[in-house]
Formats: sequence, structure tokens, C-alpha cells
Amino acid sequence: MSNTWKIYILAIVSFLVGTSEYIISGILDKIADSMGVTVMAAGQLITIFSLVYAIGTPILMAITASIDRRKLLVYSLGLFVLGNIFSFLLPGFGLFIFARVLMALGAGMVVVTALSIAAKIAPPGKQASSIATVVMGFTASLIIGVPLGRMVANAFGWKSVFGGIALVGIIAIFVILFTIPSMKGDKPIPLLKQLSLLKKRKVVLGLGISFFWLGGYSIAYTYISPYLLQIDGMNETLLGAALLVFGIASLVGSKLGGYSADKWGIKPTLIGGMTLHVFALIMLSFAAGSIVAVFAVLILWSFAAWSTGPTQQYHLVTLEPESSGVMLGLNQSMMQLAMAAGAGFGGIVVGGASLSAITWIGALGVALAIVTTLVLSGLGLRSRQFDPISQSGKMES
Repeated sequence: MSNTWKIYILAIVSFLVGTSEYIISGILDKIADSMGVTVMAAGQLITIFSLVYAIGTPILMAITASIDRRKLLVYSLGLFVLGNIFSFLLPGFGLFIFARVLMALGAGMVVVTALSIAAKIAPPGKQASSIATVVMGFTASLIIGVPLGRMVANAFGWKSVFGGIALVGIIAIFVILFTIPSMKGDKPIPLLKQLSLLKKRKVVLGLGISFFWLGGYSIAYTYISPYLLQIDGMNETLLGAALLVFGIASLVGSKLGGYSADKWGIKPTLIGGMTLHVFALIMLSFAAGSIVAVFAVLILWSFAAWSTGPTQQYHLVTLEPESSGVMLGLNQSMMQLAMAAGAGFGGIVVGGASLSAITWIGALGVALAIVTTLVLSGLGLRSRQFDPISQSGKMES
């Protein structure tokens, strides 16, 4: 089997993880109704998942650094499957939170390990595109997982969604065992040494881009189902179609984002995508009177938002090429912190202000990501301008 197909298998695994994470937004109202909690409280399931993912992933990856990558992928996927089984079987909101914690611990290791394997087996010059393919699994979960999950929840109850994810996860474990080759683990890097990268200004700014971009996105997306039902007046049929269209646009955006980064560069792709992201979130608040306009804005929002994903991950690898695995791990943690912060702050906005305000607050978050990108770009320019070694290199060339 070619490495290209192996990368697509890793993308399928990331699809499962993405579905388990994002499906909450698609069935938020149903979870709240069946468990007798508010929409705001149900939204914090995303906060809990993301916090556990963000904090637990770097610790677990440091502990398991020397383990064979295929074994680690299988073990972490097994833990993820167990969390989904518990979500399906255990009753009550508190036990569901416990199951989400297990799910998050497994999911974090699955994603970082899959990205690490993809980067190592990628064809020369195709690293960004290969990472984009794995990230595409997440976006495919928006296309297939979230709308399909909504339909399954309508037909069989929302808990059946997690039972289905567990079943597919078990199949994926056997596929990995027969297709992904054994691959030596990395040299163990102590967690404190990994965190020492945060002393570098360019790393902090790079991770800041991820935080503000995804935080702004999460503020709006966490409550997308109640927003479209209440603010835009959609029914169940239209909501399912909207989630499907949103997902398709995210897949296209993710793939073109990786292509654009390879062909035209990181900065134009990041700035262009996030500018469209801000514009789409603002326009969503003005599109409520027309279903056609809402669909059009949703397409633009999803396309723009997810064009940033693979580009930003590749961007961080280029900041510290010798610590690419650590940077990918730190970025996964930062992205999950951003999801947690976005879901949490979005809950405050919904509870204290109004549901309609989330798009404006989300746009502000993404705008801060643009500013951070420009600051980092200026920092890199000044470093090259005043670096005598770089200058001598330019003169020699």
C-alpha cells in the first residue's frame, strides 16, 4: 500500500475523533432537553472535552514518547473507543462528563500521533498537503459526522451516535494493525523541556494565532444549532441541510488551504482566510431574513475558517523545524484551549447577552488572530533584516 493511502487511513481516524468532538454542537439542544439542563450547561461539555484534551495530551505524549507509533495509535484509539462506549451505556449528565473525559484523553493522543506519522511518511515537498489530508478528516466529520449524527439522533436518540462511533472505532483499530507500519517512537522529551519553547516570542505568537482564530470560531460554532433554529428560524430538515453544506465547504477550504500554503505561501493564505472568516461571521447576523443568504454565508464561513487549519499547523512546524512534533502537540493543546475558551465564553454571551451576539464576538476573536499574524510576520522580517548571518548569506547568493 502506498504512503498516500496510509495518510488517508489516518484521515479516517481523525474523522472519528472530529465527529465525537463536533457532534455535541449538532445535538446540543437534544442533550439539554433529555438531561434536563440548559443549553448553556450542555455547551460546557465542549469546554470540558477541550480542557482535558489540552492539558492531558502533552503530558501523555511526553510519557509515551518512546512507544512505537503504531502501537500508540492503537492504544489511544482504544481509550477513545472506551469513552464512546461509556457515553452510549452510562446514564446521567455526570457520568456522560466522565465518558467525555476518557474520550478526550484518547482523542488527543490519536490526533498528535496521526499527524506525526503523516509528517514522517509524506512525499518530499508535500508535508503541508499531507497534514491537510489528516486535518481533512476533522472537516469530513463536519460534512458527514455532524449532519448524519443529527439524523441518527432524531431517529434513534442521541446516545446511539456514540455507539456508532465506538463500533467504527473498533474496525479502525484492526485496519491500522494491518496497514500502518511499525515506526519507532521519538526520543523522550521532558514536558518541562517541551514547554521551554514557550519562552520564544515567535512560538508564543504562533500559538496565539491558533488560540484567537479557533476561539473566535468556537464562540459561534458551539451554539450553531440553537442559533440556526431560533435566530434564523430553520426547521429540522433545513438544519440538517445547513450542517451538511457547512461541512462540505469546510472540506474544500481545508484542502485548498494546504494547497495555497504550498503554492502561494503561509502569510497570504492565513491573512486571506481569516479576513473572509471575520466578514462571514459579521454577515451571518444580517442574513437572518433569508434562508438562501444564510446558506451562502455559512458556506463562506466554513470555507474561510477551515482554510486556516492545515496552513497554521504547517506554519508552526516551520517556526521550529527541529521540534516539529513538540510544536504539533503544543498546537493541539492550544487549539483545544481555544475551543474550551470559545465554548465557555460563548455560554456567558448566550446567558448574559443574547444568542445573536455570538457571531460578533466570534468575529472579534478572529480579528485578533489577524493582528497576531501581522505582528509575528513583522517580527520575522526584523529578525532577517538585522541578522548579520542572514545578510551575509543574501550577499553571497
